[in-house]
Amino acid sequence: MEMKLIARIVLVLLSALAAHAEITIGKFDLKEIRDTATLETKVLMDWHANPKDAAIRQKLVEITVCEWWPGMKVRLPVTMLAPAQGICTNVLIENTGLQPKPAAATGAKLRLLKEHGVGLVFIGMVPIDAMEPVGKLHLLMEERFIKTKNTRYTPAWIWGISDMRALTAAIAEKEVFQPKKVLATGGSKRGVATAAAGIADDRFTAIMPVVAPVIESPGGPYVEGMMPPEITRMNDEFIAAMKDPVGKEKLLIRQKARSDERITVSMAREAGWSEDEMKTACSAAWEACRTTNYLDVLKQRGTEIFYNQGSNDNVSPGLVELGRRCPELPVFIVPGGQHGGAKEAGFVKAVNGLPEVDENLYAFATHHFFGSRRLVAPPKVTTLWNKETHRLAVTAVFPDGSDPQENTLWWSVNRHPDYSIQMEFDAWTSTPLTKPGAATYTGETLVDGPVRTINLITVHAHRENGSTLTVSSHEIRLD
Repeated sequence: MEMKLIARIVLVLLSALAAHAEITIGKFDLKEIRDTATLETKVLMDWHANPKDAAIRQKLVEITVCEWWPGMKVRLPVTMLAPAQGICTNVLIENTGLQPKPAAATGAKLRLLKEHGVGLVFIGMVPIDAMEPVGKLHLLMEERFIKTKNTRYTPAWIWGISDMRALTAAIAEKEVFQPKKVLATGGSKRGVATAAAGIADDRFTAIMPVVAPVIESPGGPYVEGMMPPEITRMNDEFIAAMKDPVGKEKLLIRQKARSDERITVSMAREAGWSEDEMKTACSAAWEACRTTNYLDVLKQRGTEIFYNQGSNDNVSPGLVELGRRCPELPVFIVPGGQHGGAKEAGFVKAVNGLPEVDENLYAFATHHFFGSRRLVAPPKVTTLWNKETHRLAVTAVFPDGSDPQENTLWWSVNRHPDYSIQMEFDAWTSTPLTKPGAATYTGETLVDGPVRTINLITVHAHRENGSTLTVSSHEIRLD
């Protein structure tokens, strides 16, 4: 019943995008995904004590994720970690690299394993061009998508099914894993996998995507060549003006890596695609992980969601629109937070590596698995901007009555547009908020210089029962 509802939602959304486009959404066959017989599990290292910590046992296997198309089986490694004794009823799923050895748990994940007995399952997932056959799989994927017009042959689809199959592999280990609650998390492509798994598979009860697309397409249109000309010009000018040759080279490498997992306008036109089909593909390619289109279904299911994003991340654009459309979605938007990249290119505030984001995983997981703390609802923010005096006043009120201990107002003036590289380096300024009453925080500031627009975010750190949950308002733009 639920999957039929999701299918109807997808049909309506795509019909609205382009009535005559023939792009179809790749389906996930849940019966097939949950079939342990098709895993074709190869045991690389059977259950044994972790050599550095005898309180942890681990197992390394290789599984068949799917037969992506006839003759093309995708096989990936899976590491399973659990306490030395007992059965794990709470399980965390995440992606890792393709290294031929058990993946190690660190930070919040290690704490959850050792302090709370949470089972950990890591499946190897990397960019498509790094998967077998290395250097060829992404080209074969693009060829298949061009031919079939089916989004099954896109990164979001294969990344999403990887998390689902990892859970199936864990469930097959009945003497160790008997999950009642399952939380998926991961950053970037692994955040795409997290969202896609949470949307499609009701075995997942919570998701915490990090620096992942939530409302718009990541990094630009899926069909290369359909970026607005003014954004393309801005990006070309930015790269041309870079002084550090190492930084420039690494930024160009990043741009190419993103292009390698997409199709181009020329490829689509040569295959006879229409303009409507190309436009539809730009959005449909990421439909599998676009959580905002499925919030009603996820709410009915009881799935808990907590996005951790960066204000300066062009892989997760559209944050202002997200706040307008989905104001109740729990988020932590890091002011000035970036996707990550080479420091030589200026990327110095990668969200995925911030200690408060790691602590958020611990806090969110202990909330979801054990109910040991609350999940703070997004504050309702009201603003007063005086264009003549340049004075900005902000009030943030928590509708659930929460009283965070640390509260800050952040703002950025004259932000660059989404998908521009300049946007990734927009400056943010902060000032503390004060507490005039229960669950209410206010602040005023004078904004210097010429102002066309102001974007603002309030950030709040809430400590409770041994963990700190840092949340934020949605990003707000004042014209």
